[in-house]
Amino acid sequence: MIHDLSSLLKAAPADEPDSLVAKVSPGQLSRRGLIAGAGALVLALSLKPQGALAADPPKFGADGMPHGWRDDPTLFVAIAPDGTVTVTCTRSEMGQGVRTSVAFVVADELDADWAKVKVAQAHGDEERFGNQDTDGSRSLRHFFMPLRRAGAAARAMLVAAAAKQWNVPASEVTTENHALVHAKSGRRIGFGEVAQAAAGMPVPDRATVTLKDSSAFRYIGKGRVGLIDNVGITTGKAQYGLDTRLDGMLYAVVARPPVFGGKVKSFDEAAALKVPGVVKVVTIDPPAPPYEFMPTGGVAVIARNTWAAIKGREALKPTFEDGPNASYDSDAYRATLEQAVRKPGKVVRQEGDVDAAMKKAVKRLEAEYYIPHLVQAPMEPPAATVRIAKDGTIEAWGCVQSPQAARDRIAKRLGVDPKTITVNVTLLGGGFGRKSKPDYFVEAALCSKAMDGAPVKMTWTREDDLHNGYYHTVSVERLEAGLDDKGMPIAWLHRSAAPTIGSTFVAGANEQIPIELGMGLVNVPFSIPNMRMENPPADAHVRIGWFRSVSNIPRAFAVQSFIDELAQMAGRDPKDYLLDVIGPARIIDPVKIGDAWNYGEDPSRYPFDTGRLRNVIEAVAKGAGWGRKVDKGRGLGIAAHYSFVTYTAAVAEVEVSPKGEVTVQRVDIAIDSGQQVNPERVRSQLEGAVVMGMGLALTAQITFKNGRAVQDNYDTYELTRINEAPKIINVHLVQGGSWDKPLGGVGEPGVPPVAPAIANAIFAATGRRIRQLPMRDKLSA
Repeated sequence: MIHDLSSLLKAAPADEPDSLVAKVSPGQLSRRGLIAGAGALVLALSLKPQGALAADPPKFGADGMPHGWRDDPTLFVAIAPDGTVTVTCTRSEMGQGVRTSVAFVVADELDADWAKVKVAQAHGDEERFGNQDTDGSRSLRHFFMPLRRAGAAARAMLVAAAAKQWNVPASEVTTENHALVHAKSGRRIGFGEVAQAAAGMPVPDRATVTLKDSSAFRYIGKGRVGLIDNVGITTGKAQYGLDTRLDGMLYAVVARPPVFGGKVKSFDEAAALKVPGVVKVVTIDPPAPPYEFMPTGGVAVIARNTWAAIKGREALKPTFEDGPNASYDSDAYRATLEQAVRKPGKVVRQEGDVDAAMKKAVKRLEAEYYIPHLVQAPMEPPAATVRIAKDGTIEAWGCVQSPQAARDRIAKRLGVDPKTITVNVTLLGGGFGRKSKPDYFVEAALCSKAMDGAPVKMTWTREDDLHNGYYHTVSVERLEAGLDDKGMPIAWLHRSAAPTIGSTFVAGANEQIPIELGMGLVNVPFSIPNMRMENPPADAHVRIGWFRSVSNIPRAFAVQSFIDELAQMAGRDPKDYLLDVIGPARIIDPVKIGDAWNYGEDPSRYPFDTGRLRNVIEAVAKGAGWGRKVDKGRGLGIAAHYSFVTYTAAVAEVEVSPKGEVTVQRVDIAIDSGQQVNPERVRSQLEGAVVMGMGLALTAQITFKNGRAVQDNYDTYELTRINEAPKIINVHLVQGGSWDKPLGGVGEPGVPPVAPAIANAIFAATGRRIRQLPMRDKLSA
């Protein structure tokens, strides 16, 4: 064991920026815990008496999230006299199908007829509903049991009401597909007929509520029903953030500094006001660093329609002082990161004696992998509408993953009580982490205030989103290994240099925080006797935010590519070699290998199970026909990764033309996330993850020149198009234990193994090793 949390607490010098690492307990290391953050988090913890943290019992899972969880059926279930059941969903729907899956769970425990179930979207009110952050692949992982209890409690209340009406013991009343039944008398009534009486019944204590036996599930685990939002989405009736329309609404866009940290120097307000439809020009001042989720400043143009606002913005012809990041250049910064990883960095995990083992090694291999900035680039860019009423109450609408964050930031900027603000969550046209950061809500609120409370919709164009986003970090991952005479690694060194998300919350933070270190760096589960992981410092020059899968993307690409390289050096089959490096099936305490975060989960309930990792590798290899012969110019590549307490593995089959054009013909991907509530949505999310992972592997990158993002739109920030997607994607669901076992995440774990599987397949097809993303241009160059 090298670093458990207590050793981290002791080891971190008090005057180092990484005090963020040292002062956070596992249960506080949620993304929202971080958001609550930097300023707030570090300050709050610093004010605690010395030693207080050690005395505080750690909280895990939903218990560790802001506002925790609720299982009160009166919050989540409403039954109308006609029997219609309305399930309230507190999570944001962004294509992952959570509104359907949440309703599945409640309806199953309630014994409701799915044809009579509707879903209502909760507004942002965490004090009432519990945590509402839709990120971290946590929705069902954290709320599966509370939702089951809510449905079961509601069923018990219906039973009690029917028993009272019939004057029979409750034990003689059962439920059957939306009806209450008294078998002895043959009486039967629908849910709606006793709904009002049931509402007056006491809510059963959660400790006594009886859950269904899993063998009686009708919806959970079946995946036989499509998305509850399908009709609205396919007919265009569904309401996304951009679809908000209110009487008297105005429309706004913002001219923002093109360089992070820059400020407006001048603009032509008169010219903008001459544009037909433009009604006002408003200056938005940036906050003092760190910016956190606040706007970066700029000039808002408010108009009677979005097009007029855009033309007004053009007429502004603003100039900017570029500030401290004016010289940020991707090529130069890559060289800086490369220099950083070639020198020792802060040790974040150490086992054995790596240096001594390296000297004894028969062979050695060193490699560096580069991953550029990425941006979420959802199909629907950020959009929010805010209206301030005469009585001071504020109502907001928009596509947001964290309504509480929107509420808090509006309140902070306007200096009002958060309780006066209602945030209505629309559907999201994709999020991928961008819409957890509600700076656009604050911009809309400032514009509404400037217009005496009139509703104002703030629209970000695609260019705005790519130029002023929260970027996935850029990184260089350096790996070194020493091999024995059988080709197996006896020494492993991994240095990871990347600007940290912590820099968005703590000015000057330049070392990675536990949520980043625990994404495939310190928690690599290999059976190697001598291992050391290091984290050299790296300064941030743009806003760094989370992106689907977060730091697992660079770590999986580097580690799984490197394993493939070692297998080639050893003359071994890559799949067999990977299994041998992982070693035999065993249970690993994540804390004992330096993972203080463990995705916020209790290490005793969520240990690292290398047997499950081995199983997904075997499953995907079998499904893909690993070892089969492929045509000339084609190759198979394999990779596996653990993230969000879930195990995934992928096999890619690629074809590389003589001109270096890459076609991904087929991808097989296996997942073990424990029991799967909605297998069809798991398949869909894995298919989406494959397509997204392909884009990251082959085409997507954000580069900077003179501090400015170079890419503008989908023509230069290329995502995988329909004609480029694999014709075959096979998803292999590996079932993991009973329904009593904890669930893993699904939304994010599918992405990390895709890029290394493609890279390894390209090597198999061509003999060319590509050590940087995106790879497409490296083959045709």
